[in-house]
Amino acid sequence: MIAITAATGQFGQLAVEQLLEKVPATQVVAVVRDPAKASALAARGVAVRTASYDDPAALQAAFAGVEKVLLISGTDFGRRAQQHANVIDAARRAGARLIVYTSLLRADTTPLNLGPEHAATEATLKTSSVPFVILRNGWYHENYTASVPAALAHNAFVGSAGHGRIASAARADYAAAAVVALTDGAKVGSTYELAGDAAYTLVEFAAELSRQTGKPIPYVDLPEAEYAGILLKAGLPPPLAQGLASWDVGAAQGALLDEGRALSRLIGRPTTPIADAIARALHAH
Repeated sequence: MIAITAATGQFGQLAVEQLLEKVPATQVVAVVRDPAKASALAARGVAVRTASYDDPAALQAAFAGVEKVLLISGTDFGRRAQQHANVIDAARRAGARLIVYTSLLRADTTPLNLGPEHAATEATLKTSSVPFVILRNGWYHENYTASVPAALAHNAFVGSAGHGRIASAARADYAAAAVVALTDGAKVGSTYELAGDAAYTLVEFAAELSRQTGKPIPYVDLPEAEYAGILLKAGLPPPLAQGLASWDVGAAQGALLDEGRALSRLIGRPTTPIADAIARALHAH
């Protein structure tokens, strides 16, 4: 059996959906905090088991009979290293034979403040006795297309990334890589640096948004503190507002650029172009 943690999250839903194209539902375990959100999966025959990353005993019970685990990194910034360690230990105790972990591009050297928790988790994995695959995911297209509605409302796309090049890919592309790793298509013990095939700047992103809408929507580059202030006014919680602004500054330093094309090789197809993601965001809007 194959377990996917955080299975009702944005990444988890995509991973479960794509895994179900490869294996029967009876072989899939969705580990969730709120089983009510997984009722549709249960109706399709997926085993839904309840556990949070803070509950080692529940995690171990959730992994009973499970051979492979997809550990999707949590969103509880500042507490993730311990939470992920709980998952890894529970999987080991339950007898899992593979853990696939969604890490961060160049987690050990990235200037992004997200790096240390991922690096700590990778270190935990390497000292655990469970075989592993580490997928160091680059940025998601959705991290930027989420700002499309605000850009349309204000006729400007704002950020702090300067002319930094960003090799993002669709969340579904990274989920496809996770499914490949779970179905024996990745080398056990390996660390993959994953990113989109084509890089762009936010100036180019705004130009593509302008082209598709027929409206001039320039990219406006702001100092980090000013951008964080705008995000706060838009209602984002302070840690996220400050995080998004600082990650943009990291992008200006090259933190989100990778030209190795390991992701498209792993999934056996080109990654989703940013223009397609913009079109999808406009259609949803």
